[in-house]
Amino acid sequence: MKRIVFAALAAAALATAGGASAQAPTKVAIGISGWTGFAPLTLAKEAGIFARNGLDVSIKKIPQKDRHLAIASGDIQCAATTVETWIVWNANGVATKQLFQMDKSYGADGMAVRNNIAKISDLKGKTVAASAPGTAPYFTLAWFLKKNGLSVKDVNVVNLEPAAAAQAFIAGQNDAAMTYEPYLSAVREKPEAGKIIATTLDYPMVMDTFGCTPKFIQENPKAVEALVRSYFEALEMIKADPKRSNEIMGADVKQTGEQFAKSASYLRWQDREANRKFFAGEFQQFSNEAADLLLELGIIKQKPDLATIVDTSFIR
Repeated sequence: MKRIVFAALAAAALATAGGASAQAPTKVAIGISGWTGFAPLTLAKEAGIFARNGLDVSIKKIPQKDRHLAIASGDIQCAATTVETWIVWNANGVATKQLFQMDKSYGADGMAVRNNIAKISDLKGKTVAASAPGTAPYFTLAWFLKKNGLSVKDVNVVNLEPAAAAQAFIAGQNDAAMTYEPYLSAVREKPEAGKIIATTLDYPMVMDTFGCTPKFIQENPKAVEALVRSYFEALEMIKADPKRSNEIMGADVKQTGEQFAKSASYLRWQDREANRKFFAGEFQQFSNEAADLLLELGIIKQKPDLATIVDTSFIR
């Protein structure tokens, strides 16, 4: 009799423990923008991939110029952004570690100019709309200009976020604009307003990674593993069911599935194998060159230890 009672109590305890764990997924807030390359995170949430992997994820749209403030305040624990931005954040005291590469831009970021501008060097003295210093569009502008013998000091920069920069350009404001998909496609559809003079096909330098605070990683290794796994499962869903995936991802940025697929054609999402290759050499090379340019621009005062701002153990 005692054994029966004990067994019943043990079974009840196990059921309670199992129910508690099932009802207590790890909460994590992720900061992103409307950039097409971040869409698999939205897919992972909306398709239930995060939840299936034991995560309670909230995704917050935060402009890149403010995302580090949200991390520093604890409002978010993780974020998606460009490789060089993590350098800026860490150099300025916001400790974060990149965990995996999300995408590479293949024409998804670009510079739009008026039709009378023949080459990038013609922008000297002109007005260019771009996000604030420390953001990807500003860095991309600086990179494009440097490759053509100019610097940001040679142009007048008006700070507008990518969507606003594209809208203003189409409306006839400014001589040039730095933007990205899906907003770059809006410029492509208005040839009378101007042309796209250069993209990341010409200058391959925009690549995005996902990362979290060292505190969150240390305290929640299983959740971090689940975040990484969920991203790659989202990529698998895109391959297996592109129509439904594109509809889900497109809806988040007010695009149809077809429109989203077109925007996404200008980038490449990076699977596990691509991640392994990237972090085996390209990451270090680009990070060093990017840090040097950030120093030159005065956006950072010293180069952080690049080896300490990445943790690739979760993609192996």
